[in-house]
Amino acid sequence: MSPQRANQPRIAVVIPTYNRSALLRSTLAALARQRLPVSEFEVVVSDDGSSDDTSDTVAGFVDRLRLQYHFQEDLGFRASAARNAGARRTSAPILVFLDAGVLPGPDFLSAHLSAHLSAQLPGSAVAGYIFGYQPDGPVAALDETTWTLDPEQLIRNHGDSPEFRDARHLAFERFGFDLGNCAVPWQWFWSGNCSVRAADFWAAGGFDEDFRSWGGEDTELAYRLFGRGARFVVSRAAWAIEAPHPRTVVPNLSSGSANMLMVLHKHPDTVVELLWSWFAREQHSQFQIHHDWNVEDEYLLVLDAVAKARSVDVTDELAQLRHMAGSARIAVLGCGDDVPDWLATAELFDFDREVVEKAAYQVNHAIGLRTALPDNSVDLVFVTSRLRTLWDQWESTIRAEARRIGGDLLGPPEPR
Repeated sequence: MSPQRANQPRIAVVIPTYNRSALLRSTLAALARQRLPVSEFEVVVSDDGSSDDTSDTVAGFVDRLRLQYHFQEDLGFRASAARNAGARRTSAPILVFLDAGVLPGPDFLSAHLSAHLSAQLPGSAVAGYIFGYQPDGPVAALDETTWTLDPEQLIRNHGDSPEFRDARHLAFERFGFDLGNCAVPWQWFWSGNCSVRAADFWAAGGFDEDFRSWGGEDTELAYRLFGRGARFVVSRAAWAIEAPHPRTVVPNLSSGSANMLMVLHKHPDTVVELLWSWFAREQHSQFQIHHDWNVEDEYLLVLDAVAKARSVDVTDELAQLRHMAGSARIAVLGCGDDVPDWLATAELFDFDREVVEKAAYQVNHAIGLRTALPDNSVDLVFVTSRLRTLWDQWESTIRAEARRIGGDLLGPPEPR
């Protein structure tokens, strides 16, 4: 980390907001109670075009916080743009992103600082713990009078309650709260409470401003950070509490699914396919969000399938396909790296990144759960035996994708 300049804050909190002045007031009040000296941190409220008294709320804290206020015109949901604009206004070397209505504990900022300073590797991304965060609604056991208490008292009263836990708690617990032990750590980096070094944030490009509705922008940023070598860390000490507020669960889930599809189009990758599939399943299960956000096991199955598929030769299968296909437009799932010339213009997919990188023709990195192909773009979808170990798990999803892109489905061949 570069040397600290005079009067430069050590850490900055960026809070995007839109017409949430009451929730924002609670968040700012909690930040004003930080044990970290106020001279050492900065708060930037980035307003996405509010029409309520948000600006007056911010003005009420200028004597208690080192505070900046940024306003952007209301052109629809632009949380990514608001976060980026807020981040540009500070020179702090560490950026914390916090949602309006999330109430940090008194050592919140000290804990985020400590997580970065104690990290064994540079480029850490810290997921702070969010008590009370339940995507499908507020914690039922807590009534409105509860929220007159300070965050510390709330934790003393309810911190051990399972329903008051962060929705990610079971996933964190599985890995001993050490995300270095898992294959997909970036799936739990959520912008309600997270931090990253400013240099790493901007090197990755910040939040993608193409996201114009709820969900996915933090996951997409985390994917890019991970690709650049970021080490993801959970900090239970950097805890905060999400205050209850109305949620639009069904629209949020629908938006999240659409945005995850956008992530997949931006980053064609098997693990992103799995995340998209999770959202798609949830969207079709009576719009109820289950607290099992975790594609770790599914991704490990894919990695195991990749290892097994490296000994599978599909040359004969592709030769037989030539006699069956005629002039049909073809998509091949599990094409392998030895693609015959006659398939050069086909839509080719494989779930092994090494195959994708060394194939003589363009091969897309995908299982086939969801491709980037438009509707009705092929006549025939051929699944090779390279997908045999994944077929039982994903047959129905792959068949649905084959119907979407318009082709009859053949394969995979039965094992010999």
